Amino acid sequence: MSFENLNLHPAIVKAVLAAGYTAPTPIQQQAIPDLIAGHDVMASAQTGTGKTAAFMLPALHRLATPAQIRGRGPRILVLTPTRELALQVSDAASKYGKFLPRINVVSILGGMPYPLQNKLLSQTVDVLVATPGRLIDHIERGRIDFSRLEMLVLDEADRMLDMGFIQDVERIALSTPATRQTLLFSATLDVAIEKIATRLLKAPKRIQVAAQHTKLDHIEQRMHYVDDLTHKNRLLDHLLRDTTIKQAIVFTATKRDADSLADNLSSQGHKAAAMHGDMTQRERTRTLTGLRQGRLKILVATDVAARGIDIADITHVINFDLPKFAEDYVHRIGRTGRAGASGIAVSFASGKDVAHLKRIERFTGNRFEFHVIPGIEPRTKPRFGRSDDKPGRRPSSSAAAHKTRRSWSDNPNTRTASPGHRGDKDAGFGQPFGRETRKRPFRDSKFNSADRFARTE
Repeated sequence: MSFENLNLHPAIVKAVLAAGYTAPTPIQQQAIPDLIAGHDVMASAQTGTGKTAAFMLPALHRLATPAQIRGRGPRILVLTPTRELALQVSDAASKYGKFLPRINVVSILGGMPYPLQNKLLSQTVDVLVATPGRLIDHIERGRIDFSRLEMLVLDEADRMLDMGFIQDVERIALSTPATRQTLLFSATLDVAIEKIATRLLKAPKRIQVAAQHTKLDHIEQRMHYVDDLTHKNRLLDHLLRDTTIKQAIVFTATKRDADSLADNLSSQGHKAAAMHGDMTQRERTRTLTGLRQGRLKILVATDVAARGIDIADITHVINFDLPKFAEDYVHRIGRTGRAGASGIAVSFASGKDVAHLKRIERFTGNRFEFHVIPGIEPRTKPRFGRSDDKPGRRPSSSAAAHKTRRSWSDNPNTRTASPGHRGDKDAGFGQPFGRETRKRPFRDSKFNSADRFARTE
Protein backbone atom coordinates (compact mmCIF):
# COMPACT_ATOMS: atom_id res chain seq x y z
CA MET A 1 0.00 0.00 0.00
CA SER A 2 1.16 3.54 -0.76
CA PHE A 3 0.22 6.85 0.87
CA GLU A 4 -1.71 7.75 -2.29
CA ASN A 5 -4.06 4.83 -1.55
CA LEU A 6 -5.05 6.34 1.81
CA ASN A 7 -7.04 9.18 0.18
CA LEU A 8 -5.00 11.87 1.89
CA HIS A 9 -4.88 15.40 0.46
CA PRO A 10 -2.24 15.57 -2.33
CA ALA A 11 -0.31 18.31 -0.50
CA ILE A 12 0.07 16.03 2.52
CA VAL A 13 1.19 13.08 0.40
CA LYS A 14 3.74 15.36 -1.26
CA ALA A 15 5.14 16.37 2.15
CA VAL A 16 5.31 12.76 3.33
CA LEU A 17 7.20 11.67 0.22
CA ALA A 18 9.51 14.68 0.54
CA ALA A 19 10.31 13.53 4.08
CA GLY A 20 11.56 10.23 2.62
CA TYR A 21 8.65 7.92 3.47
CA THR A 22 7.35 5.71 0.69
CA ALA A 23 4.90 3.33 2.38
CA PRO A 24 2.67 3.61 5.46
CA THR A 25 3.39 1.55 8.56
CA PRO A 26 0.80 -0.93 9.90
CA ILE A 27 -0.62 1.56 12.43
CA GLN A 28 -0.94 4.17 9.67
CA GLN A 29 -2.63 1.73 7.29
CA GLN A 30 -5.21 0.81 9.92
CA ALA A 31 -5.82 4.16 11.60
CA ILE A 32 -5.81 6.72 8.78
CA PRO A 33 -8.88 5.43 6.86
CA ASP A 34 -10.97 5.28 10.05
CA LEU A 35 -9.86 8.75 11.08
CA ILE A 36 -10.57 10.27 7.68
CA ALA A 37 -14.02 8.67 7.89
CA GLY A 38 -14.60 10.55 11.14
CA HIS A 39 -14.57 7.67 13.63
CA ASP A 40 -13.22 7.93 17.15
CA VAL A 41 -10.20 5.65 17.49
CA MET A 42 -8.35 4.02 20.37
CA ALA A 43 -5.06 2.52 19.25
CA SER A 44 -2.25 0.59 20.87
CA ALA A 45 1.13 1.19 19.27
CA GLN A 46 4.68 1.44 20.55
CA THR A 47 7.05 4.32 19.98
CA GLY A 48 8.76 3.89 16.62
CA THR A 49 5.72 2.45 14.80
CA GLY A 50 4.82 5.72 13.09
CA LYS A 51 1.95 6.56 15.43
CA THR A 52 2.55 10.33 15.31
CA ALA A 53 1.96 10.40 11.56
CA ALA A 54 -0.98 8.00 12.05
CA PHE A 55 -2.95 10.77 13.75
CA MET A 56 -1.24 13.87 12.36
CA LEU A 57 -1.79 13.09 8.67
CA PRO A 58 -5.60 12.74 8.96
CA ALA A 59 -5.63 15.78 11.27
CA LEU A 60 -3.92 17.85 8.59
CA HIS A 61 -6.29 16.34 6.02
CA ARG A 62 -9.12 17.98 7.98
CA LEU A 63 -7.34 21.32 7.85
CA ALA A 64 -7.26 21.18 4.06
CA THR A 65 -11.00 21.90 4.23
CA PRO A 66 -12.07 25.37 5.47
CA ALA A 67 -13.41 25.52 9.02
CA GLN A 68 -17.17 25.54 9.49
CA ILE A 69 -16.94 28.01 12.37
CA ARG A 70 -15.11 31.34 12.27
CA GLY A 71 -12.68 32.13 15.06
CA ARG A 72 -9.08 31.97 16.25
CA GLY A 73 -9.22 28.87 18.41
CA PRO A 74 -7.56 25.60 17.42
CA ARG A 75 -9.20 23.07 15.14
CA ILE A 76 -6.86 20.28 16.27
CA LEU A 77 -5.74 19.77 19.88
CA VAL A 78 -3.02 17.25 20.77
CA LEU A 79 -2.28 16.53 24.44
CA THR A 80 1.05 14.93 25.35
CA PRO A 81 2.59 13.99 28.71
CA THR A 82 5.91 15.78 28.21
CA ARG A 83 7.35 18.90 26.65
CA GLU A 84 9.78 16.91 24.52
CA LEU A 85 7.02 14.82 22.99
CA ALA A 86 4.93 17.95 22.42
CA LEU A 87 7.78 19.54 20.48
CA GLN A 88 8.24 16.35 18.47
CA VAL A 89 4.53 16.34 17.55
CA SER A 90 4.69 20.04 16.64
CA ASP A 91 7.65 19.39 14.36
CA ALA A 92 5.72 16.57 12.67
CA ALA A 93 2.72 18.83 12.10
CA SER A 94 4.91 21.49 10.51
CA LYS A 95 6.79 18.94 8.39
CA TYR A 96 3.73 17.16 7.01
CA GLY A 97 1.69 20.34 6.62
CA LYS A 98 4.30 22.48 4.92
CA PHE A 99 2.58 22.36 1.51
CA LEU A 100 -0.84 23.26 2.92
CA PRO A 101 -1.64 27.00 2.89
CA ARG A 102 -1.27 28.95 6.14
CA ILE A 103 -1.16 26.17 8.73
CA ASN A 104 -0.27 27.64 12.13
CA VAL A 105 1.10 25.15 14.68
CA VAL A 106 1.47 26.32 18.29
CA SER A 107 3.00 24.56 21.30
CA ILE A 108 1.95 25.48 24.85
CA LEU A 109 4.33 23.93 27.36
CA GLY A 110 5.57 24.29 30.89
CA GLY A 111 8.81 26.25 31.02
CA MET A 112 7.78 28.70 28.28
CA PRO A 113 7.29 32.35 29.36
CA TYR A 114 3.62 33.23 29.81
CA PRO A 115 3.84 36.44 27.71
CA LEU A 116 5.07 34.38 24.75
CA GLN A 117 2.28 31.84 25.20
CA ASN A 118 -0.33 34.59 25.46
CA LYS A 119 0.99 36.13 22.23
CA LEU A 120 0.83 32.78 20.42
CA LEU A 121 -2.73 32.13 21.61
CA SER A 122 -3.88 35.57 20.49
CA GLN A 123 -3.24 34.53 16.88
CA THR A 124 -5.30 32.16 14.77
CA VAL A 125 -4.27 28.62 15.72
CA ASP A 126 -4.85 25.55 13.57
CA VAL A 127 -2.96 22.88 15.52
CA LEU A 128 -2.40 23.30 19.26
CA VAL A 129 -0.01 20.87 20.96
CA ALA A 130 0.08 21.13 24.73
CA THR A 131 0.88 19.47 28.03
CA PRO A 132 -2.22 19.19 30.24
CA GLY A 133 -1.09 21.26 33.22
CA ARG A 134 -0.13 24.37 31.29
CA LEU A 135 -3.22 24.16 29.08
CA ILE A 136 -5.47 24.03 32.18
CA ASP A 137 -3.91 27.31 33.33
CA HIS A 138 -4.92 29.04 30.09
CA ILE A 139 -8.40 27.51 30.11
CA GLU A 140 -9.01 28.77 33.65
CA ARG A 141 -7.89 32.25 32.59
CA GLY A 142 -10.23 32.22 29.61
CA ARG A 143 -7.47 32.53 27.02
CA ILE A 144 -8.49 29.66 24.75
CA ASP A 145 -11.61 29.34 22.61
CA PHE A 146 -12.45 25.74 21.70
CA SER A 147 -15.62 26.58 19.78
CA ARG A 148 -14.18 25.44 16.44
CA LEU A 149 -12.27 22.40 17.74
CA GLU A 150 -12.81 19.37 15.50
CA MET A 151 -10.31 16.80 16.78
CA LEU A 152 -8.84 15.94 20.20
CA VAL A 153 -5.80 13.64 20.31
CA LEU A 154 -4.52 12.00 23.49
CA ASP A 155 -0.98 10.89 22.71
CA GLU A 156 0.62 8.38 25.09
CA ALA A 157 -2.48 8.25 27.26
CA ASP A 158 -0.94 5.54 29.44
CA ARG A 159 1.95 7.85 30.26
CA MET A 160 -0.43 10.67 31.17
CA LEU A 161 -2.26 8.23 33.43
CA ASP A 162 1.00 7.20 35.12
CA MET A 163 1.93 10.85 35.66
CA GLY A 164 -1.42 11.76 37.20
CA PHE A 165 -2.64 13.96 34.33
CA ILE A 166 -5.88 12.15 33.52
CA GLN A 167 -8.10 14.39 35.66
CA ASP A 168 -6.67 17.41 33.82
CA VAL A 169 -7.23 15.63 30.50
CA GLU A 170 -10.88 15.00 31.36
CA ARG A 171 -11.34 18.63 32.44
CA ILE A 172 -9.89 19.75 29.12
CA ALA A 173 -12.16 17.37 27.22
CA LEU A 174 -15.20 18.84 28.99
CA SER A 175 -14.16 22.27 27.68
CA THR A 176 -14.33 21.09 24.06
CA PRO A 177 -17.39 20.57 21.82
CA ALA A 178 -19.21 17.26 22.22
CA THR A 179 -19.16 16.95 18.43
CA ARG A 180 -15.38 16.59 18.36
CA GLN A 181 -13.59 13.51 17.04
CA THR A 182 -11.42 11.92 19.74
CA LEU A 183 -8.29 9.81 19.28
CA LEU A 184 -6.54 7.90 22.05
CA PHE A 185 -3.08 6.42 21.51
CA SER A 186 -1.44 4.27 24.17
CA ALA A 187 1.36 1.71 24.41
CA THR A 188 -1.13 -0.67 26.03
CA LEU A 189 -4.91 -0.85 26.24
CA ASP A 190 -5.37 -2.09 29.79
CA VAL A 191 -8.41 -1.77 32.08
CA ALA A 192 -7.53 1.75 33.23
CA ILE A 193 -7.16 3.01 29.65
CA GLU A 194 -10.40 1.28 28.67
CA LYS A 195 -12.23 3.21 31.41
CA ILE A 196 -10.83 6.50 30.15
CA ALA A 197 -11.83 5.63 26.60
CA THR A 198 -15.37 4.81 27.76
CA ARG A 199 -15.70 8.29 29.26
CA LEU A 200 -14.13 10.28 26.42
CA LEU A 201 -14.70 8.38 23.16
CA LYS A 202 -17.87 7.55 21.24
CA ALA A 203 -18.10 4.03 19.74
CA PRO A 204 -14.38 4.00 18.96
CA LYS A 205 -12.69 1.81 16.41
CA ARG A 206 -10.10 -0.31 18.20
CA ILE A 207 -6.67 -0.80 16.63
CA GLN A 208 -3.85 -2.84 18.10
CA VAL A 209 -0.42 -3.15 16.52
CA ALA A 210 1.95 -5.75 17.93
CA ALA A 211 5.20 -4.52 19.39
CA GLN A 212 8.01 -4.79 16.88
CA HIS A 213 10.67 -6.59 18.90
CA THR A 214 12.90 -6.94 15.85
CA LYS A 215 13.76 -3.26 16.15
CA LEU A 216 16.08 -4.21 19.01
CA ASP A 217 18.13 -6.63 16.92
CA HIS A 218 20.76 -4.04 16.06
CA ILE A 219 21.20 -3.05 19.72
CA GLU A 220 23.57 -5.16 21.80
CA GLN A 221 22.06 -5.57 25.27
CA ARG A 222 24.28 -6.21 28.28
CA MET A 223 23.32 -6.75 31.90
CA HIS A 224 25.60 -6.31 34.91
CA TYR A 225 24.81 -7.52 38.41
CA VAL A 226 25.64 -4.92 41.09
CA ASP A 227 26.15 -5.37 44.82
CA ASP A 228 25.34 -1.84 45.92
CA LEU A 229 25.51 1.80 44.92
CA THR A 230 29.28 2.02 45.29
CA HIS A 231 29.68 -0.94 42.94
CA LYS A 232 27.29 0.75 40.49
CA ASN A 233 29.31 3.94 40.47
CA ARG A 234 32.58 2.05 39.94
CA LEU A 235 31.11 0.19 36.98
CA LEU A 236 29.63 3.33 35.47
CA ASP A 237 32.86 5.29 35.71
CA HIS A 238 34.73 2.42 34.06
CA LEU A 239 32.22 1.96 31.25
CA LEU A 240 32.07 5.64 30.42
CA ARG A 241 35.81 5.74 29.81
CA ASP A 242 35.40 3.55 26.74
CA THR A 243 36.84 5.48 23.79
CA THR A 244 34.26 4.00 21.39
CA ILE A 245 31.48 5.99 23.08
CA LYS A 246 30.57 9.00 20.99
CA GLN A 247 27.71 10.07 23.22
CA ALA A 248 25.69 8.26 25.88
CA ILE A 249 22.49 8.62 27.86
CA VAL A 250 22.50 7.40 31.45
CA PHE A 251 19.02 6.81 32.88
CA THR A 252 18.17 7.30 36.54
CA ALA A 253 14.95 6.69 38.45
CA THR A 254 14.47 10.21 39.83
CA LYS A 255 15.17 13.84 39.04
CA ARG A 256 17.25 14.21 42.18
CA ASP A 257 19.44 11.29 41.18
CA ALA A 258 19.90 12.71 37.68
CA ASP A 259 21.25 15.96 39.12
CA SER A 260 23.51 14.23 41.64
CA LEU A 261 24.91 11.71 39.19
CA ALA A 262 25.55 14.38 36.54
CA ASP A 263 27.45 16.44 39.13
CA ASN A 264 29.49 13.40 40.13
CA LEU A 265 30.33 12.53 36.53
CA SER A 266 31.36 16.11 35.82
CA SER A 267 33.66 16.03 38.84
CA GLN A 268 35.26 12.90 37.37
CA GLY A 269 36.12 14.79 34.20
CA HIS A 270 33.21 13.64 32.04
CA LYS A 271 31.35 16.17 29.89
CA ALA A 272 28.00 15.45 31.51
CA ALA A 273 24.74 17.25 32.19
CA ALA A 274 21.33 16.34 33.59
CA MET A 275 17.92 16.69 32.01
CA HIS A 276 14.63 16.20 33.85
CA GLY A 277 11.16 17.63 34.31
CA ASP A 278 12.08 20.32 36.86
CA MET A 279 14.28 22.18 34.39
CA THR A 280 12.95 25.17 32.46
CA GLN A 281 12.44 24.87 28.73
CA ARG A 282 15.41 27.15 28.15
CA GLU A 283 17.65 24.91 30.28
CA ARG A 284 16.46 21.78 28.52
CA THR A 285 16.92 23.33 25.09
CA ARG A 286 20.43 24.47 26.01
CA THR A 287 21.32 20.98 27.21
CA LEU A 288 20.00 19.31 24.06
CA THR A 289 21.81 21.86 21.89
CA GLY A 290 25.04 21.08 23.72
CA LEU A 291 24.47 17.38 23.10
CA ARG A 292 23.70 17.86 19.41
CA GLN A 293 26.72 20.11 18.90
CA GLY A 294 29.04 17.70 20.69
CA ARG A 295 29.88 19.93 23.66
CA LEU A 296 28.31 17.31 25.93
CA LYS A 297 29.15 13.62 25.81
CA ILE A 298 26.91 12.20 28.55
CA LEU A 299 23.29 13.06 29.26
CA VAL A 300 21.92 11.89 32.61
CA ALA A 301 18.16 11.81 32.26
CA THR A 302 14.86 10.53 33.58
CA ASP A 303 12.40 8.60 31.42
CA VAL A 304 10.06 11.55 30.98
CA ALA A 305 12.77 14.01 29.98
CA ALA A 306 14.39 11.72 27.40
CA ARG A 307 11.22 10.94 25.44
CA GLY A 308 11.57 12.01 21.83
CA ILE A 309 15.34 12.57 21.85
CA ASP A 310 16.72 11.62 18.45
CA ILE A 311 20.47 12.20 18.16
CA ALA A 312 22.46 10.05 15.75
CA ASP A 313 25.71 10.08 17.76
CA ILE A 314 24.22 8.39 20.83
CA THR A 315 26.08 5.09 20.67
CA HIS A 316 25.40 3.86 24.21
CA VAL A 317 22.52 3.83 26.66
CA ILE A 318 23.16 2.89 30.29
CA ASN A 319 20.34 2.04 32.67
CA PHE A 320 21.84 3.11 35.98
CA ASP A 321 18.40 2.29 37.40
CA LEU A 322 16.08 -0.16 35.68
CA PRO A 323 12.75 1.36 34.60
CA LYS A 324 9.49 0.55 36.37
CA PHE A 325 7.76 -0.48 33.16
CA ALA A 326 8.97 -2.85 30.46
CA GLU A 327 7.82 -0.44 27.75
CA ASP A 328 10.17 2.19 29.15
CA TYR A 329 13.10 -0.18 28.73
CA VAL A 330 12.39 -0.32 25.00
CA HIS A 331 11.98 3.45 24.82
CA ARG A 332 15.24 3.97 26.64
CA ILE A 333 17.48 1.69 24.62
CA GLY A 334 15.81 2.95 21.45
CA ARG A 335 17.67 6.24 21.97
CA THR A 336 20.73 4.44 20.55
CA GLY A 337 20.99 2.59 17.26
CA ARG A 338 19.06 5.30 15.42
CA ALA A 339 18.47 5.16 11.67
CA GLY A 340 19.60 1.54 11.45
CA ALA A 341 22.97 2.08 13.14
CA SER A 342 24.20 -0.35 15.79
CA GLY A 343 24.08 0.56 19.45
CA ILE A 344 24.93 -0.77 22.90
CA ALA A 345 22.58 -0.80 25.89
CA VAL A 346 23.99 -1.62 29.33
CA SER A 347 21.82 -2.15 32.41
CA PHE A 348 22.62 -2.53 36.09
CA ALA A 349 20.51 -4.88 38.21
CA SER A 350 20.58 -5.95 41.84
CA GLY A 351 18.78 -8.74 43.64
CA LYS A 352 15.69 -6.59 44.15
CA ASP A 353 15.24 -6.24 40.37
CA VAL A 354 14.23 -9.85 39.67
CA ALA A 355 10.59 -9.01 38.90
CA HIS A 356 11.58 -6.06 36.69
CA LEU A 357 13.91 -8.25 34.64
CA LYS A 358 11.27 -10.93 34.13
CA ARG A 359 8.78 -8.34 32.84
CA ILE A 360 11.34 -6.86 30.46
CA GLU A 361 12.29 -10.31 29.15
CA ARG A 362 8.65 -11.20 28.52
CA PHE A 363 7.94 -7.89 26.82
CA THR A 364 11.00 -7.86 24.54
CA GLY A 365 11.21 -11.60 23.95
CA ASN A 366 14.92 -11.46 24.80
CA ARG A 367 16.71 -13.31 27.58
CA PHE A 368 19.45 -11.43 29.40
CA GLU A 369 22.91 -12.82 29.99
CA PHE A 370 24.93 -11.27 32.77
CA HIS A 371 28.35 -9.82 32.01
CA VAL A 372 31.25 -9.44 34.40
CA ILE A 373 34.18 -7.04 34.17
CA PRO A 374 37.29 -8.70 35.62
CA GLY A 375 38.50 -6.70 38.56
CA ILE A 376 35.08 -5.16 39.21
CA GLU A 377 33.16 -8.37 39.79
CA PRO A 378 30.22 -8.42 42.19
CA ARG A 379 31.08 -9.77 45.62
CA THR A 380 27.88 -11.83 45.64
CA LYS A 381 26.53 -14.17 42.98
CA PRO A 382 23.50 -12.92 41.00
CA ARG A 383 20.21 -14.25 42.29
CA PHE A 384 18.73 -14.63 38.83
CA GLY A 385 17.93 -18.02 37.34
CA ARG A 386 16.66 -18.91 33.90
CA SER A 387 13.56 -17.11 32.70
CA ASP A 388 11.41 -20.10 33.65
CA ASP A 389 12.98 -20.51 37.10
CA LYS A 390 11.58 -19.04 40.27
CA PRO A 391 13.42 -15.91 41.46
CA GLY A 392 16.19 -16.76 43.89
CA ARG A 393 15.95 -20.52 43.31
CA ARG A 394 19.23 -22.30 43.97
CA PRO A 395 20.66 -24.90 41.60
CA SER A 396 19.87 -28.44 42.68
CA SER A 397 23.36 -29.80 42.04
CA SER A 398 26.95 -28.74 41.71
CA ALA A 399 26.69 -29.15 37.94
CA ALA A 400 23.71 -26.82 37.88
CA ALA A 401 25.59 -24.39 40.05
CA HIS A 402 28.50 -24.45 37.61
CA LYS A 403 26.08 -23.79 34.75
CA THR A 404 24.59 -20.85 36.60
CA ARG A 405 28.01 -19.32 37.19
CA ARG A 406 28.90 -19.68 33.53
CA SER A 407 25.67 -17.95 32.45
CA TRP A 408 26.57 -14.63 34.03
CA SER A 409 30.33 -14.53 33.56
CA ASP A 410 32.05 -13.35 30.39
CA ASN A 411 35.09 -15.43 31.29
CA PRO A 412 34.65 -19.02 32.50
CA ASN A 413 37.89 -18.66 34.44
CA THR A 414 36.73 -15.55 36.27
CA ARG A 415 36.13 -16.14 39.96
CA THR A 416 32.51 -15.94 41.04
CA ALA A 417 33.12 -13.69 44.00
CA SER A 418 35.58 -10.92 44.60
CA PRO A 419 36.83 -9.58 47.91
CA GLY A 420 36.61 -6.09 46.48
CA HIS A 421 36.08 -4.03 43.35
CA ARG A 422 39.64 -3.34 42.29
CA GLY A 423 39.57 -2.44 38.64
CA ASP A 424 42.97 -3.15 37.17
CA LYS A 425 42.38 -5.26 34.07
CA ASP A 426 41.36 -4.63 30.51
CA ALA A 427 37.66 -5.56 30.28
CA GLY A 428 34.13 -4.40 29.57
CA PHE A 429 34.02 -1.85 26.78
CA GLY A 430 37.64 -2.55 25.93
CA GLN A 431 39.55 0.14 27.82
CA PRO A 432 41.89 -0.49 30.75
CA PHE A 433 40.62 0.69 34.08
CA GLY A 434 43.48 1.64 36.35
CA ARG A 435 43.57 3.69 39.48
CA GLU A 436 45.46 6.44 37.71
CA THR A 437 42.50 7.04 35.36
CA ARG A 438 40.22 8.08 38.20
CA LYS A 439 40.35 11.59 39.59
CA ARG A 440 38.50 10.75 42.79
CA PRO A 441 35.70 8.48 43.98
CA PHE A 442 32.06 9.27 43.38
CA ARG A 443 30.42 11.26 46.15
CA ASP A 444 28.07 8.59 47.44
CA SER A 445 26.66 10.87 50.13
CA LYS A 446 24.16 12.27 47.65
CA PHE A 447 22.83 8.79 46.95
CA ASN A 448 21.13 7.18 49.93
CA SER A 449 20.72 3.55 48.97
CA ALA A 450 18.02 3.09 51.60
CA ASP A 451 15.66 5.69 50.24
CA ARG A 452 16.61 6.27 46.58
CA PHE A 453 14.29 3.55 45.27
CA ALA A 454 11.33 5.04 47.15
CA ARG A 455 11.48 8.31 45.24
CA THR A 456 9.53 8.67 42.03
CA GLU A 457 9.99 10.74 38.89
